[in-house]
Amino acid sequence: MLSLFAIRRWLGWLALIPLVSLADGSVTPQPVVKRGTCPSGYSTSGQYCIPGPRARLALEKRGRCPSGYGTSGAYCLAGSQARPALPKIGAACPSSWSTSGDYCLLNH
Repeated sequence: MLSLFAIRRWLGWLALIPLVSLADGSVTPQPVVKRGTCPSGYSTSGQYCIPGPRARLALEKRGRCPSGYGTSGAYCLAGSQARPALPKIGAACPSSWSTSGDYCLLNH
């Protein structure tokens, strides 16, 4: 049986899956875990929300959405000027990232 620590660690890594496409600085939409209603531009597929052709990047909402993102239910949706974002873990963001509320944004 997995410990609570192992489950939290696994969920933390799961939250980073959408960031794989962000390594080059783009904000490409990826499937997200369904939390209530899917964000605008996404459709339900089992326990996931799948981006449609005009979908914007969605992040699970933690507190306020980061700069450049707007709220859509339980998600933050990237605006036209949004930078890649990831949930902040601990007190600091990784090198080359800056804090925006409960998130880290990639510096330009």
